[in-house]
Amino acid sequence: MKTNRDRLAMIGVIGEISQPKKPSVYRIDTNGKAIPLPGTGGITYNWAIGDSCMDVIGDHVEPGVSMKLDDPAKNSGLNSYACVGNQAKVVSGDAKGAVGYVTGTHGGIEHVLVYFAKEDLEKMIIGDKIMVKSYGMGLAIEETPEVMIKNCDPDLLAKMNLKVIDGVLQVPVVTEVPAHLMGSGIGSSTADTGDYDIMTHDPESYEACGLGKLRFGDLVLLRNCDTSYGRGYLKGAVTVGVVVHSNCVIMGHGPGITTLFTSKTGKINGVKDSKANIAHFLGVRDDL
Repeated sequence: MKTNRDRLAMIGVIGEISQPKKPSVYRIDTNGKAIPLPGTGGITYNWAIGDSCMDVIGDHVEPGVSMKLDDPAKNSGLNSYACVGNQAKVVSGDAKGAVGYVTGTHGGIEHVLVYFAKEDLEKMIIGDKIMVKSYGMGLAIEETPEVMIKNCDPDLLAKMNLKVIDGVLQVPVVTEVPAHLMGSGIGSSTADTGDYDIMTHDPESYEACGLGKLRFGDLVLLRNCDTSYGRGYLKGAVTVGVVVHSNCVIMGHGPGITTLFTSKTGKINGVKDSKANIAHFLGVRDDL
């Protein structure tokens, strides 16, 4: 499998660990109940890629470190340049020198999410600066011109052991989700940043798709979902993305998916694999 990785630009971008911001302590669930729950931002010490994203008592909880910049234009650059699997290095504070990996981007709040080892998280504080070696924008596979790659580091791509059979990219996934379950984020003008959510409040679909087993970092196939130039329904289209944040109690929301691969013509085939998780591919978890 040949890629154009040798012609890509590797460019440094920086972010800062963000303070959680909440307009209200309460979240309104699908039954109209107001519930006080933690949400986005900060340093999440006890949930990481490879852990369940469904068991967390919270709403849109982000595993590991959440970072952004206060300047919207600069933050847009951070979010669009950072790719899943990019190396991230702490460059200030007591954890200076610690190295981790970008695990996704979260739309709306416009966070870049980063994995670090637990011992490094303990040394970090809000405001610490993290440098990302952004690498992957424009990545393509020569044998699959009808497949677009987004938000994916070339080294992570290589570790997935992907195959191309008769022009169709074979991608490991933990499950498949139909288009009618995709909610918040649909209609966005780009899938080169952010995510969109799998709605989890229909019991029948929840069981049929095995959503209760989803983990942070899992690869999921989205059927009839086109995320080439935004996010929308297209019969025959296929998207594969990575789970970036936790389940949600809010109507129209659920685990967030950042796009990695998409094809308008369905040139992606999902191969069921329980280890299809970026924690496994990056070698940071040996218990998956």
